[in-house]
Amino acid sequence: MKTILVVAVLVSSAFAADQSMVTTAESACGPRDTRFAVNIENKQHPPAVAQDGKALVYVVEVFERPSNQLARPTTKIGLDGTWVGANKNNSYFFFPVEPGDHHLCMAWQSIHKAYANKIALSSFSAEVGKTYYFRARIVEHDEGGAAWFTLDLEPVNNDEGHLLIASSAFGSSHLKK
Repeated sequence: MKTILVVAVLVSSAFAADQSMVTTAESACGPRDTRFAVNIENKQHPPAVAQDGKALVYVVEVFERPSNQLARPTTKIGLDGTWVGANKNNSYFFFPVEPGDHHLCMAWQSIHKAYANKIALSSFSAEVGKTYYFRARIVEHDEGGAAWFTLDLEPVNNDEGHLLIASSAFGSSHLKK
């Protein structure tokens, strides 16, 4: 009986540690129930200039799906625990950041729990006047007819960033009420 109790305590401690690590990792995101609406500007690429004393961050959504049967999802982007915007339909947006270390979060905005729990994380150190590019990918995997998705948020170099922006539409997002 004591052995079972010891094992139960150890397992619950390991689970609590795992939950603590997940909570810490997710701290780059904002509140889960925050929702965005995204307007796509297919013909407009607004000029972006870093504000004095800040850096500039671009996030470009890339939805890698072999088929077009599902509507394009909305992905929200968080910076240091606050949602800063969202993308949809392979769009991009940009925002200024203070210099220093930052943590980014990408989350799938969905009413379906299986998708809404998906996140990807990245971090970077911003320098005044520099521009940073991130590819926010939604990748469909298909194994034996069963499709599932993963998210990936990765920094890309300036050349790749320029190419991604040129082949994407600008998206402006606002919080849904």
